[in-house]
Amino acid sequence: MTTDDTGYVEPAGQGWLFFAGTILGLAGIMRIFDGIWALRYNGAVPENLQNSILGHSLDTYGWVWIAVGVFLILVSFGIVARSQFARWIGYLGAIVLGVSATWWLPYYPVWSLIYIAIAVFVFYGLARYGGRATV
Repeated sequence: MTTDDTGYVEPAGQGWLFFAGTILGLAGIMRIFDGIWALRYNGAVPENLQNSILGHSLDTYGWVWIAVGVFLILVSFGIVARSQFARWIGYLGAIVLGVSATWWLPYYPVWSLIYIAIAVFVFYGLARYGGRATV
């Protein structure tokens, strides 16, 4: 814990928790944009996506991305509020963030690896500093 000039005591790891919550929220917003793009896309589905897990329709991908985005945004608010329940769900959110990034790995390898690294940092921040604050 650190104390500033006014006597305010900041719990250890507050910055990591703010980082984790903010990143999950931003990732959720990005996933919603991805979902809207997939719903509005009128082009042909790439050959290698036609037999994939989510089927041959980009509409399915769009709704999944939107659901993932809303989930990540809700979890981010809980983490910033230091909710213990949201912390545990935040682990799941970090895993969803990392795993969903691997789906785009063949198409955007660098961006996907950045998403995966960010998911690892979020998981670390929650695991190391997400416990109950002790004063």
